[in-house]
Amino acid sequence: MSEPAGPAGRFWSVRRAPAALLAVALLIASGMLLYDIVSVRADRPVAAWRRALTDGLATRTLDDGWVVAGAVAAVALGVWLIVLAVSPGLRGLLPMRADASGMRSGIERSAAAVVLRDRAMEVSGVRDVRVLVGRRRVRALAEAHFRELDAVKADLDAVLDHGIGELGLARPPALSVHVRRPARR
Repeated sequence: MSEPAGPAGRFWSVRRAPAALLAVALLIASGMLLYDIVSVRADRPVAAWRRALTDGLATRTLDDGWVVAGAVAAVALGVWLIVLAVSPGLRGLLPMRADASGMRSGIERSAAAVVLRDRAMEVSGVRDVRVLVGRRRVRALAEAHFRELDAVKADLDAVLDHGIGELGLARPPALSVHVRRPARR
């Protein structure tokens, strides 16, 4: 196994196009609203419902329930959009070690779980195994049916530790193995 050529950070989903479309849509909507308010206040001919809405907005106080609810909704939407903008997407993709060519690669957590599950099923005495791959930990829950639990756990630790190493992850997750007997029928 070669050493990583550089830090392999997490993958970020591409959000430039949706962010640009949302910014343009908000710009158009706020521009239209501002034009409408100016038209009403300049006594230009407008629809009666727009004049009633503008007059209602102008006469409401800041402690009015609807004004507070609208402000809370706007703040919640803004915080949510900021969280989406600064958080990486693609959380199901685990970054792999970068090589000297600069090519970045990744493996999905579910694919890594299948690979490790297949490895675990090759261990003698394992009847069934469930592997859960997270960003920081791999959990293996196995059922052993004819060997001692400690021997099966030791074999599973060795096989899965080797399998995690062969996945070539940039930050290999910790391993947690639990072995039990199947439930009696």
